[in-house]
Amino acid sequence: MNNKFDELTKSLAQSVTRRAALKKFGVGLAGMAVTAFGLVNKAEAAPCRPGGERCSENSQCCSGYCYNPPLPGGKNNATKFGMCTY
Repeated sequence: MNNKFDELTKSLAQSVTRRAALKKFGVGLAGMAVTAFGLVNKAEAAPCRPGGERCSENSQCCSGYCYNPPLPGGKNNATKFGMCTY
């Protein structure tokens, strides 16, 4: 831990030219502008699954219900996959 801290303090203590400092500042400013104006792809949630597709939880289905039928004899189905209802 002390070694990394020492490296950080040494790098901060070194002199930086005005050109290098302005270049780093400009790159950071450009990155903020690209992010602020939405030029980067935005993450979207996965679309819901229609009825009849495999699911493991209710939130994956468009209907909001993932049906995991019981096994013959009334035992709980041990598999984690069911089918989205319509």
